[in-house]
Amino acid sequence: MSLALQPILRSHLWRSPAVRALLIQCAALPACALVVAILSFMHVDLALGFLALLQGGIAAALCWWRKLAPWWLAIELLFAPALLAGTGLHLPPWIFLAGFIMLLLVYWSTFRTQVPYFPSGKRAWDAVAELLPPGRPLYVIDIGSGLGGLVLDLARRRPESTFAGIELAPLPWLVSRLRAALVGNNVRFAHGDYEQLDLGDYDVVFAYLSPAAMDALWRKASAEMRPGSLLLSYEFGIGAEPPDLAIMPTGRGPPLYGWHF
Repeated sequence: MSLALQPILRSHLWRSPAVRALLIQCAALPACALVVAILSFMHVDLALGFLALLQGGIAAALCWWRKLAPWWLAIELLFAPALLAGTGLHLPPWIFLAGFIMLLLVYWSTFRTQVPYFPSGKRAWDAVAELLPPGRPLYVIDIGSGLGGLVLDLARRRPESTFAGIELAPLPWLVSRLRAALVGNNVRFAHGDYEQLDLGDYDVVFAYLSPAAMDALWRKASAEMRPGSLLLSYEFGIGAEPPDLAIMPTGRGPPLYGWHF
């Protein structure tokens, strides 16, 4: 690794919300200990449950002060109480290890991309199918394709077209590959980051990511997608770029946004 890249990587690491949340939880420990010491000096005994809530409350306050996303406040608040509750269940250690490994395989990329696993569902699939240009074969990709539901559904509806998905988390990608083995030749699933792709190769690009990822997606799409192509995003818009279309799926559910190039 070049010396020039090392400061950049360290900078990205320390700016990661997950790392900042962990540091905040650690910083809350001495503050909590100080409060406990003061109360102990006043001969006030605290139950373990209250101590866990105190730790979580201090961490949540620090999280709010550092302006992390709102969901981190809930995570910081509940982290210590959840640990305490987990120890009270007296479960064998391998259960916690198995749960950790399962979560790691599903949310492998969340630490870096800030994009958790979001299944879109049939309402979104119906809405995307309605927007696909008719009358010609298409090359369509779902970035962050998860278990492959959208890709497989669209492939059944449009057998003349080719559908692809790319997923960074290992377990969802493996499941999608196994499902694709039962389908025809118009389905492809790749394991990796969509940043590796040239979006100019596709007629339609679908994304169900997170607000944190949308600006980067727009920069890549606007630089690479060719005239006549279509970018679709389920639920999340792009702050500086109003969509060319916005439709509500049948029934309740988030909107589907589209940008023409």
